[in-house]
Amino acid sequence: MSPKHHIVPPFTMGTTISFNEQIQYHTHPHYEIYYFHGGKVNYLINDKIYVLEPGDLLLMHGMTLHKAHVDPNVAYHRTTIHLDPFYFKQHIQPAYTDDLLAPFRKLHNVRLQLRGEVKREAEESLAKLNELFAQGTPHAYQRFQARLLDLLIFVGELCTQPLQAMHSFPSSKEAHVQAIISYLENQYNDDITLEDIGERLHLSKFYLAKTFKQVTGMTIFQYLMHRRVYQAKLRLIEEGSSITMIGYDVGFKHPSHFSRAFKEHTGMTPEQYRKKHQLMQTKP
Repeated sequence: MSPKHHIVPPFTMGTTISFNEQIQYHTHPHYEIYYFHGGKVNYLINDKIYVLEPGDLLLMHGMTLHKAHVDPNVAYHRTTIHLDPFYFKQHIQPAYTDDLLAPFRKLHNVRLQLRGEVKREAEESLAKLNELFAQGTPHAYQRFQARLLDLLIFVGELCTQPLQAMHSFPSSKEAHVQAIISYLENQYNDDITLEDIGERLHLSKFYLAKTFKQVTGMTIFQYLMHRRVYQAKLRLIEEGSSITMIGYDVGFKHPSHFSRAFKEHTGMTPEQYRKKHQLMQTKP
């Protein structure tokens, strides 16, 4: 079964069985849950190589370069979920829970080797999530979100020991990139320059630009554009503010720039995107 695109932007999910699937190094702003069912795969995450075994669960920050190197002679079977951390925090995670995204944010990338009863529970949960996601109805999507919340509580418990054992980032580069991302999260709708970031973090703007690209595979301003467009998506779906006002509020100086950037990232103009999701919300 090939991955299917979600009916609401913040998630993608799919289970794939294939031969000869070779994936290039890539990054993405979403967090990723990757479960390995079987095959012969070396998974490369930045400078680490994991020789995967059935039952291995990878939690990935997404912004670190990663790829699967697959033996084409063995059937490759895996399940993936991509989730947008901003949407999850705002719309799914209850206020009474711990930070369920801490394993992604603090560990960045971690392998959990699930065996026995824990492996069985994870596979049953992923199978049900995939079933609900494939249905594509509003009701099924609500159930999908509830099941996803349960999965992340389950995963968070499994990560207790790795989180307690974690003292720092593997290098100053990753720590600096995380500081940049945290700064952008708080200031994404402002007029930001490399000089501003460098002054705030007390680092050279040239070092910041080079390090961010090395660690994430994209530039600071490509990431910033992803963040602004994502926030615009949420507001276009959730509220009735004018498209021009939304563009200004998320950090674009000119409506034409907002429209052009939004279409480059989504394939639709803001107007088309809003109409599409208004229609989806009215379907029974």
